[in-house]
Amino acid sequence: MVVARILGISAFYHDSAAALVVDGEIVAAAQEERFTRKKHDHEFPVNAIDYCLQEAGLNPEDLDYVGFYDKPLLKFERLLETYLSYAPRGFRSFVQAMPLWLTQKLHLPREMNKGLKKAYKKRYVFTEHHESHAASAFFPSPFDEAAILTLDGVGEWATTSFGVGRGNKIELTHELHFPHSLGLLYSAFTYYCGFRVNSGEYKLMGLAPYGEPKYTDLIADNLIDIKEDGSFRMDMSYFNYCQGLTMTNAKFASLFSRPARKPETPIDQFDMDVAASVQKVTEDVMLKCAHHVHKTTGLKDLCLAGGVALNCVGNGKILREGPFDNVWIQPAAGDAGGALGTALFIWHQLLDNPRTHANDDLMDNQTGSLLGPRFADDEIKACLDEAGAKYHHYANEDELCNAVADLMANEKVVGWMQGRMEFGPRALGSRSIIGDARSEKMQQVMNLKIKFRESFRPFAPSILRNRVDEFFEMRPNEDSPYMLLVAPVQDAKRCKLNGEMDKASGLDKLKVKRSEVPAITHVDFSARVQTVDPQRHGRYHKLISAFEAKTGSPVVINTSFNVRGEPIVCTPADAYRCFMGTNMDVLVIENYVLIKDEQPNAGEVTNDEYLSQFALD
Repeated sequence: MVVARILGISAFYHDSAAALVVDGEIVAAAQEERFTRKKHDHEFPVNAIDYCLQEAGLNPEDLDYVGFYDKPLLKFERLLETYLSYAPRGFRSFVQAMPLWLTQKLHLPREMNKGLKKAYKKRYVFTEHHESHAASAFFPSPFDEAAILTLDGVGEWATTSFGVGRGNKIELTHELHFPHSLGLLYSAFTYYCGFRVNSGEYKLMGLAPYGEPKYTDLIADNLIDIKEDGSFRMDMSYFNYCQGLTMTNAKFASLFSRPARKPETPIDQFDMDVAASVQKVTEDVMLKCAHHVHKTTGLKDLCLAGGVALNCVGNGKILREGPFDNVWIQPAAGDAGGALGTALFIWHQLLDNPRTHANDDLMDNQTGSLLGPRFADDEIKACLDEAGAKYHHYANEDELCNAVADLMANEKVVGWMQGRMEFGPRALGSRSIIGDARSEKMQQVMNLKIKFRESFRPFAPSILRNRVDEFFEMRPNEDSPYMLLVAPVQDAKRCKLNGEMDKASGLDKLKVKRSEVPAITHVDFSARVQTVDPQRHGRYHKLISAFEAKTGSPVVINTSFNVRGEPIVCTPADAYRCFMGTNMDVLVIENYVLIKDEQPNAGEVTNDEYLSQFALD
C-alpha cells in the first residue's frame, strides 16, 4: 500500500475548507469560517490548513500531495465565454469579477505556496468540481458500489452530473451545463423572496410549508422546461446571474406581478406560496433525476453531494418515494466538502488504494463528521477563569448528563459543546443548542430570544436511533446521523386538530400545537431528523438517554450553536461569548456546567446588542 499524507483544499468561492487524509483515513476537516468568525468565509483557508496539520502532527513539508477541488482555468473559460455571450451587458459584473481572478484565482499554485508557508515542494493536483463532489459522496459511504448524483449551482461548466462508484473508482458519465442549474434556480427564488443567496436557501426551504404551491405551473411553463429524465433547460431571459449583479430581472418580477421582496421587510402569504412552489419544482426535478439515474445505472444505492443535496426535504422524498433502497449524503455537501472529496480522489482514484471500512458499527467512514478541533480540560478551565465565569465541574459523566437532563426537563435552553467540532453546515451534537422538544413555547423562544432569527424557522430533532420509527415515518433503526433527511411525524404522535390547521394561515400555523413534540414538528407535520447512536455520538447519546429516563421522551431539539450572522462556535471562548451574549440558560463545555443566573453581568440581550458588542456582521 502507498503511504500518503494528502491535503485537500477548497477556496475562493463559498465556504473555504481544508481536509486531511492520511493513509486513507480522514484525520481532520474544517471550514475556514469557524476560525475567522466570518460566515461563509471564502478566503484561502490558512487557519483550517493549520488546524488539519496540527491535528495530525504534520508540517507542510511532510505532505505528499495537495489537491484543489476544481480546475480554475476551466472555470475562467466559462466566465469569459459567458461575458462574451452577453456583451456589452454584464460589463459591470465583469469589471467587478476580474481583479480577484487576475490577482488570486488564476495564480492558485502561488496562493497555495503562500498558504503552506512555502514549505511544500511537491505537486498540486486539480480535480474537476463535480469529481470532488462525487468523490466526497461515494468514497466515505458504506456502499461497495452505488449510483452517484451531484447537483449544485455550478462548478466549471457542470451543474448536475451522475455516474457510478465501484470499489475505489468513480466515473461520471452524464452532465448538465451552465447556465441551466437547479441550484441557481433555487438561489434565484431565494433572492426574489428577499433572502441572501448562498446562505438564505435554508430559509426558503423552511418557509415553503407555510404556503401553497400555487405557482408551480407558472414556473414550469415559463422558467424551466423539465424533461421526464430530470434534465431541464431554463429560459435565461428571466434571469440576470449570467451578466448582472442580481439573480432575477424585471421580466421575472413581471411574471409574478410584483418586485423582489426587500431584505428584512415583512414576509406575506405571497412569499410563502412562491417558496412552496419552487420547493415543489425542486423536489420534482430531484425525484425525476433519481429515477433516471436508477434506470440508467441499475444500482440499488445512491450517493448525493453538491449544494442542492442540502435540500433535506428533497432528499427525504428521494428516499421515501424514489427507487433506491438506501441513500447516503455527504454531510458537507456544498463546496466545503470538495476539499475532502479531492483528498479522497487522490488516495483512491489516482493512487489506486482500496477502500476499507474500519468499523462496521459506524456504517460509513465519515465518523459522524466529527472532524474538527477539540479542547482539553485545562484549556477550557483557563478560558473560563480568564473570563471570570462561575462554573460547576463534573468528574463523572453520568452525573453530568443527569444534571443537564434535569435542567432540560425544566425547559432550560442549553448550549452544548463536546468533543470534536462538526464538518459541514449542521450541528450534530458537538456544537449544538439543545432543549426539550415537548415544550410548546420552545420554538419561538429559541428563534427570537436565543438565535435572534425569523420565528418561522423550524428546529430539528435529535432522537435515539432505536426509537426513530416510533416518532417518524422511517424504517426501524434507520440511520440519519447527519440531519439531511426530512420525514413526517408518525400519525400516532400527532395531535387531533379538528381542522385547526386549515383555519390558520401563514405564520399563525405556528400557534397550533401539532404533535407530542411540537418544538420540532414543522407546520406540514415534518421534521429534519438526526438519529443519535452510542458509537458516533458518545456523550450526546448518554445525555438524551438520561433525558428519556427522566421524561419518557427520546427526542430533544438540536440547533446549531450560533446566532444569526455568525458561524457555529469553535472554541470555548466562542461558546462562552455566545452564551453570555444571548438569553441561553445553561452552557456545558465538556465537564464544565455554567448557569446563566450565576454569571457576573448576566442580563437579557438583543441581537443588535450581541452583534455590536462582538463586532459581527
